[in-house]
Amino acid sequence: MTATRADCAALDAADPLAHLREEFALPAGVLYLDGNSLGALPRGTSDRIRRMVELEWGEGLIRSWNDAGWYQLPQGLGERIAPLVGAAPGQLVVCDSTSVNLFKVLGAALRLRPGRTAVLAEHGAFPTDLYITEGATALFDGVEPLLLPTAADLGRLLDEQVAAVVLSHVDYRTGELLDMAAITEQVHRAGALMIWDLCHSAGALPVTLDDCGVDFAVGCTYKYLNGGPGAPAFLYAAERHQADARQPLSGWFGHARPFAFEPGYAPVDGVRRFLTGTPPLLGMGALEASLDVWEKADLHAVRAKSLALSGLFLDLVAPLGLPSVTPAEDARRGSQVSLRHPDGYAVMQALIARGVIGDFRAPDLLRFGFTPLYLSYTDVFDAARHLAEVLDSGEWREERFSRRGAVT
Repeated sequence: MTATRADCAALDAADPLAHLREEFALPAGVLYLDGNSLGALPRGTSDRIRRMVELEWGEGLIRSWNDAGWYQLPQGLGERIAPLVGAAPGQLVVCDSTSVNLFKVLGAALRLRPGRTAVLAEHGAFPTDLYITEGATALFDGVEPLLLPTAADLGRLLDEQVAAVVLSHVDYRTGELLDMAAITEQVHRAGALMIWDLCHSAGALPVTLDDCGVDFAVGCTYKYLNGGPGAPAFLYAAERHQADARQPLSGWFGHARPFAFEPGYAPVDGVRRFLTGTPPLLGMGALEASLDVWEKADLHAVRAKSLALSGLFLDLVAPLGLPSVTPAEDARRGSQVSLRHPDGYAVMQALIARGVIGDFRAPDLLRFGFTPLYLSYTDVFDAARHLAEVLDSGEWREERFSRRGAVT
């Protein structure tokens, strides 16, 4: 039986995460279902950035590297993210972008597996993962990227020539969740190293990097972690690899003695060797404010609500007849739902004009993200109703909804 709006209101009244909605500055009249692309603004972010700019930079000036703890932020923030992805202390740093971090861990992995000739990646992965894999392997003679049609084809190409495998934990298009433990074990049986992209799982569901024996992982902080546009990414390197790992971007922040200003490079012990240049401090300040909110949340409750929200949406939109590419099984679903429509871009623009913000991915996917910290069950009910009205009325056919901006 399909839920009513009254049913959804009752679920909201009993929601153990409902109080966290007040931690976010949500615009009036907007149903925001795009936190899988850019998270909402935490209320504490503006004050944190203002304090960093006006006090730490404005008054403290260069002294704030020591007095305000700027120098420790990359690893300090990493330690705060570590529990969200199942990492013990000393294995995670915040730095650079996801693309740059993938280049670093892939370079390290290839050096740890000399003589092997291939890196496997999924054909449908987020394109930056493929571009970085192509660029990194080109720097190693005899190594080439091999593309899997899907992650399910891994066994067909995985052999003793594969140095590393790069996969997304949650598919950015479909929202499909892969079995991290089983795949990592499969890769290790072939003697290869496993690199996971956590961009669409960190903050959406419990991740267990250590328990799964993962070698390296990267992820962004501006989606479910709400760090803000262009927020710095994170990088995980398992402790067992750190002493031997040599990443290719050997900048001064990864040096054992950065303020000795020596001409030769000597990497610092531990995960800090994956740092490169001066960190983006203002972005890190924004991330600090978001992590303040995350430390009030139970990640298992987040996962339970995420599945409930996305399951509710799938039930509500089922009568519309739009094919879903998102797995219905809870164990295989991340925190989004993707529906197909041949004119998906125009349909999404019509929804956005109504204040229902999701996004579109070519060629025909309507993507709806479910962010449990600030999304309610009634929000989901209302969003599904708007989608039904847009389709029934045909308003998406208006010419204005077909004009594409630079960012789609």
